[in-house]
Amino acid sequence: METGSLVLDFLRNNPVFTLFVVLGCGYLVGRVRIGPVSLGPVAGALLVSLFLGQYGFTISPGAQSVGFALFIFAVGYQAGPRFFEVLRTQGVQYLLLALFVAAVGIVIAVVAGRVLDLPFGGTAGLLAGAMTTTPTLAAAQEAVRSGIVALPDGATADGVLATIASSYAITYVVGLLGIIATVRLLPRFIGIDLAAEAAKMEEADKEERAGQMQARAYRVTSPEACKPTVSELRRSLWDSLSVARLRRDGQWVKPADDEHLRLGDEIHAYGDANFFRGGIEKIGEEITVSPEIDLTAAYTHVVVARRGAVGRTLEDLNLARQHGLVVAEVRRDGLALPLSPGLKLQRSDVLSVVGPKSAIKELAGVLGPVESDIAQTDMTTFAFGIALGAAIGVLAINVGGVPIGVGLAGGLLASGILVGWLNATRPTFGKFPEAARWILMEFGLMIFIVGVGLQAGGQVVATFAQAGPALIVAALFVVATPVLLGYAFGRKVLRLPPVLLIGALTGAMTSAAAMSLVNAEARSTIPALGYTGTYAFANVILTVAGTLVMFA
Repeated sequence: METGSLVLDFLRNNPVFTLFVVLGCGYLVGRVRIGPVSLGPVAGALLVSLFLGQYGFTISPGAQSVGFALFIFAVGYQAGPRFFEVLRTQGVQYLLLALFVAAVGIVIAVVAGRVLDLPFGGTAGLLAGAMTTTPTLAAAQEAVRSGIVALPDGATADGVLATIASSYAITYVVGLLGIIATVRLLPRFIGIDLAAEAAKMEEADKEERAGQMQARAYRVTSPEACKPTVSELRRSLWDSLSVARLRRDGQWVKPADDEHLRLGDEIHAYGDANFFRGGIEKIGEEITVSPEIDLTAAYTHVVVARRGAVGRTLEDLNLARQHGLVVAEVRRDGLALPLSPGLKLQRSDVLSVVGPKSAIKELAGVLGPVESDIAQTDMTTFAFGIALGAAIGVLAINVGGVPIGVGLAGGLLASGILVGWLNATRPTFGKFPEAARWILMEFGLMIFIVGVGLQAGGQVVATFAQAGPALIVAALFVVATPVLLGYAFGRKVLRLPPVLLIGALTGAMTSAAAMSLVNAEARSTIPALGYTGTYAFANVILTVAGTLVMFA
């Protein structure tokens, strides 16, 4: 027997081994770079599974369904807090932009599907692949499996599923590279310098923060430094995010705002780099930092959930002065945001803080759950949440003999949003730490993608031979048109600043790869604020779109 046949037989007889080898190879292939970006694990796993699909490999439908459920529920859970919070605050603009982008993409995909005479399901695969949105693919396939979509005469569920998967497989890489190319060329085409625009928005906070914890100390030796009040010195010298402490006659003191420094006073501070603005050296000589300034203080993450913290700025919370804590980073939807005193916190933001352990314990009552307190996942709520989503997906109303319902994808998404929102309002309910959520969502997604690739492998060559080149051109239109028209809509109608708008467009396309490129082009994380504004809405809208496009 040939070596190749032996290998294939071994892989077929050891499905667990094969699955994890495919996942591992997918991540390795995903590291391959095309220009400035890598393919990513989804594209990598898709390509590897497409190859094996040519040899008749399949994955257990039950395993793929479990992966699908984990992924969609986690997407809803992640979107839940932001969905309602953003909608309540500045969300109308971002909601309208996400709806506009999705609507344009759907229209272009439907028109292209009819012009190209794609087989039933091909349009859904085109939309999902070109917009690189796996929830759309998952929802479209589930609409077929659940029977809420009537199949054309002669079509089988397996055939339609394979058509959706093969169209998605052909257009996914096109969509990935297309969105990256579009957002990269768009600023040049319209004559906008992203870096300059981002610098303008950061003008109120010019100092770059190096991310390295440092400590410095100065002794007051200049009489001139004793003339301004403490309040005036804070405004002129201090960045308001780092901890600065005053020692007088060997004792730590908290001066009133209207007090003045005295000769011999010592200022000890710690923070992440340039926490003193220019001019601190004028107050006197730099001295050795007191050993009581503990740079080995605890480092942890805190989730914003308390009503008193949501909507307030870092400056309002005053964690440095009130608790002796330094905010090293703020992440929203997994993205680091530009750190400044005026940054307004939103529900489910994750703050990385450094400071005394005693002060960190106090944060649970000020901000929300502390990482050490939420190490475990509330598996009871997690399990019943998915069960609830599955039950919602089963519900349907018969209209003219046709069952109408949200399907499993819509049910899981709704349940996830509900549990995520409840956790944000009541942190003791439905605990699902970020790391646990990430691995379950990623693992579920990758299992689902492997199933899609194996399913499409046997038909992808035939699909490409029938409509491959035209499908690629259609994918370019589906990915580029929503971005270009979305930019015009965002500027002319919504009046969004260019830097935030381009970031928001990548969020509306749910493209983290494009977001990373925009941040690099802007030399700033300012665009991430726009990305997080539309991302939560887009995940929900595009999941629903996966079901709707099957009826088009």
